[in-house]
Amino acid sequence: MTAYALLIGLVVLERLAELVVARRNLAWARSRGGVEYGRRHYPWIVLAHVALLVTAPAEVWLLGRPFVPALGWPMLAVVALAQGLRWWCVATLGRQWNTRVVVVPGMPLVRRGPYRWLRHPNYVAVVAEGIALPLVHTAWLTALAFTVANAVLLVVRIRVEDRALALIGPDPAGRP
Repeated sequence: MTAYALLIGLVVLERLAELVVARRNLAWARSRGGVEYGRRHYPWIVLAHVALLVTAPAEVWLLGRPFVPALGWPMLAVVALAQGLRWWCVATLGRQWNTRVVVVPGMPLVRRGPYRWLRHPNYVAVVAEGIALPLVHTAWLTALAFTVANAVLLVVRIRVEDRALALIGPDPAGRP
């Protein structure tokens, strides 16, 4: 459990780093006329992610979930890969990356990095991590609950984001 608590702590630190970057990028976007979309669903996304980071270790501790190496090590690898994908997205979008949906007038749609293949690669990272992080220590109830809640939130979020991105113009790469 100590190693798992350390892992959760590292993920919390990563989330805090994301928020620092997002806040800086939000200020940059607003200074250039950036418009935020989907404010109503954003607190629910924050709540879901906080709940993931609280309930996974709570489930392990309260329900005595064991570390099963055949499951835990592969899930840890998925968590690490998800972090790598997430930060590849952050680096690729640069100042346009945010935890919120913000469109800066005149900024082009990014079509490099992981965005060459997927319209929303960051959400692949979120889904993978949301399943894998709890399963590192067999917290399957948390993995299931977060996955369901996240799926509902992502349906809303992707609709909002796609509408906002449509303001930039059509995607000539033909991505959905």
